[in-house]
Amino acid sequence: MKIQRFAVIALVTGLTLAGCSSGKQETPSAGGSAEVGTTNDVNPQDVANLKQGGNLRVALTDFAPNFNPLNIDGNTVDVHALMRPTMPRAFRIEADGSATLNKDFFTNVELTSTSPQVVTYTINPKAVWSDGTPIRWQYIKSQIDATSGKDKRFAIAATNGSDRVASVERGADDRQAIIRFAKPWADWKGMFSGSTVLVPKSMTATPDAFNKGRLNEPGPSAGPFIISNLDRGAKRITLTRNPKWWGTPPLLESITYLVLDDAARIPALQNNTIDATGLATLDELTITRGTPGITIRRAPGLSWYHFTFNGGPNSLLQDPALRRAIAKGIDRKTIAEVVLRGLADKPAPLNNHVYVAGQKGYQDNSGVVAFDPDKAKQELDALGWHMNGQFREKDGRQLAIRDVLFDSISTRQFGQIAQNNLAQIGVKLDLEIRPAAGFFSDYVTVGNFDIAQFGWGADAFPLSSLTQTYRTNSESNFGKIGSPEIDAKIEQAVGELDPDKARALANDLDKMLFEEVVSLPLTQSPGNVAVRSTLANFGAFGLADPDYTKIGFMKP
Repeated sequence: MKIQRFAVIALVTGLTLAGCSSGKQETPSAGGSAEVGTTNDVNPQDVANLKQGGNLRVALTDFAPNFNPLNIDGNTVDVHALMRPTMPRAFRIEADGSATLNKDFFTNVELTSTSPQVVTYTINPKAVWSDGTPIRWQYIKSQIDATSGKDKRFAIAATNGSDRVASVERGADDRQAIIRFAKPWADWKGMFSGSTVLVPKSMTATPDAFNKGRLNEPGPSAGPFIISNLDRGAKRITLTRNPKWWGTPPLLESITYLVLDDAARIPALQNNTIDATGLATLDELTITRGTPGITIRRAPGLSWYHFTFNGGPNSLLQDPALRRAIAKGIDRKTIAEVVLRGLADKPAPLNNHVYVAGQKGYQDNSGVVAFDPDKAKQELDALGWHMNGQFREKDGRQLAIRDVLFDSISTRQFGQIAQNNLAQIGVKLDLEIRPAAGFFSDYVTVGNFDIAQFGWGADAFPLSSLTQTYRTNSESNFGKIGSPEIDAKIEQAVGELDPDKARALANDLDKMLFEEVVSLPLTQSPGNVAVRSTLANFGAFGLADPDYTKIGFMKP
């Protein structure tokens, strides 16, 4: 899921999905010590207690299709995982979701005017790319120009506020950029933070460089680590200490990413090939809990699973009243209790499209689609969908909905429970189970579904995804559901510079999204991670960013 929200990232294998186990045995605690929105679960240790050196080994799903994370093909969970220890960000996200200035890269980032909005970035004078080139204001300008959406030849993942910028100019010197906005941008702190990194100008200068320049290998970086080796034969990517790094030296000598199938991750952890992996099912949690030297760490994750409805022209679910009636027939509480059984101590559905549980601003806005099968039946009758045998019909057409989903045990559970729920109100849900290859390109992005199941990844700057996901005819509004009122509310929310007012507007929007049944949020990732017990400052990060200079192994 996939991962982070630099534009919202569509996830399949990258989403930490949940599973359940049959039987009536007592539900075990998920383990871990984190509470929603208050902390994370990483075995926090002072670096004095940790060894110098060591190699952290973790898994990836695949090699990057493009090492430019701003490109639509590079906007994946795996690419963002590689970028976090190797690229600049303006703010570091803490466990409570707050943002603090990342002084390794910027000595100051300040909102210097609100009317018009002006943000001044002052770059750390020590900051250099791994090839020794100083990081200057021109890199910020080039990135904003490339991702503004004005030149359609740039295959961008998202504008992330760049489309609202009037100009980027040199400040006091080459180490300062002054960004003037044509329209206010609420999540201005997220333009080079969260899931977004600053990249070298060589990756943003031209459409060809942006789209094709980093298909096979990364460019210069600027973090405590650099990507030093790509071994496609061994399916291994190695990061080592950046010799040009000016900040606090990292404890680890290296980080190794191994490309592994999902089924290979738990065996790899057990045979000491990797040091940590996310847990998708109760079986995986049970197995790893019994593995010597392994600890379960948990903090609710940023990815979340949902049903997207197709309300496009001539679609079966074009009528919002029909979507609402169907949504009222889906028991999201039972879905959460089943799929999160044993994986979360208090399984509950996610009840917001904008914020995940634990983020400031999260509230339950789902009342309009609360589970009520009797009311759902009444509304379907009123819409002219009447029972004919087991299922409903109207004008000779059966109310049969195509639910397209990625093939895994976990994803099937969501569909099967909804299928059983809807059968009780006379709605037929046909599960169309598809492989990963072509799942988005052949089905989701082209609207080839009535309902599509997949996940979104979030980050600390949720407003930045609103225009991309929920605005009428936007790139990631796959169900083509929207309205002038929704678009106007999005514009209000993303243009409000007062954070409290912006959150209130975002929740007004969320109520509208539930009313229109744009999608139906289901569950947030429980965030269970199996970690080698000696590993410190690493595990279930929750809302927080990892600090790769502090990750290390305990002294004997």
